Amino acid sequence: MTIRFYEELNDFLPADRRKTAFELDVPPSCTVKAAIEDLGVPHTEVDLVLADGRSVGFDHRLAEGERIAVFPVFESWDISGLSKVRPTPLREMHFVLDVHLGTLAGYLRMFGFDAVLCGRQGDEEIARLSRQQKRILLTRDRGLLMRRIVTHGLLVRSLVPRLQLAQVFSRFDLAGPVRSATGGSTGLFSRCMACNGVLERIDKSHIVEMVPPLVAEACAEFSRCPGCGKVFWRGTHWEGMMRLAEEMLGSPPTG
Repeated sequence: MTIRFYEELNDFLPADRRKTAFELDVPPSCTVKAAIEDLGVPHTEVDLVLADGRSVGFDHRLAEGERIAVFPVFESWDISGLSKVRPTPLREMHFVLDVHLGTLAGYLRMFGFDAVLCGRQGDEEIARLSRQQKRILLTRDRGLLMRRIVTHGLLVRSLVPRLQLAQVFSRFDLAGPVRSATGGSTGLFSRCMACNGVLERIDKSHIVEMVPPLVAEACAEFSRCPGCGKVFWRGTHWEGMMRLAEEMLGSPPTG
C-alpha cells in the first residue's frame, strides 16, 4: 500500500517522507490508526482518511495496493458529513493539560476556559480524565495523545506560552466563544488563573485589609476566588493582559 500525509501532519515525519506518497509494509489486518501512529502521527491530529478516495474510519483494515491519504484537522472547512474519524464535537470547551503547560493553563483560564492542570498524575490517569470529563487534552507528549481512549486532543508544538495559546485558539476557534460570553461565570477574567476557580465579585469592605493600602484606595472593583482565596483587581498587569486578549481576539476586548 502507499500512504501520503498532508499539510502540518508532515511535521511528524522524517524529511524523506514529507509531502509525498511512499510505500508502507503493514502486517495483516493492520488498522489505519495503528499504521499512522506507528509512523509517529497521533490520531487526534487527523481529521480525514481516504482509502482509494473514500472516507474511512480509524478501524479500517488496510489492504494490499490501497492508496491512503491522511489529512489534518481543517481550520475552516466543516467536513463532519464526510469524515469518519472526527470525534463528536464538544458543545463546551473544557481542557486538561499536562504539568509542562502551566503558563498555557493560566492563559486559558484568563480567557474564561475551564483548564485543569495535572501535576503528579500519570499518563493513564490524565487520558482517563480527558475521556470521562470530556476535556480536550493539551500536551507536548506525542505518546499521550496516541492512547486509544483519548478522543479530543492537541499536540502543542511551541515552547513559548503565547505561541502555544495562539495555536490552541486557532485549532479550536476560541475567539468566538470568548466574544460571545456574557460575563459572570464565563468570559474574559472570569476564572482564577492560579487554581481555575470561578471568580466572585466582592465588596471592597470585605477585602480592604487583604490588599495594599494604595490598591484599596485606587481600585473600586475586586474579585475573589472561593477556591484559593486570592483577590484580583485591575493592577499594573492589566494593560499587558488586555494586549494579549486583543492579540488573540483580533480586536480590543470589551469590559
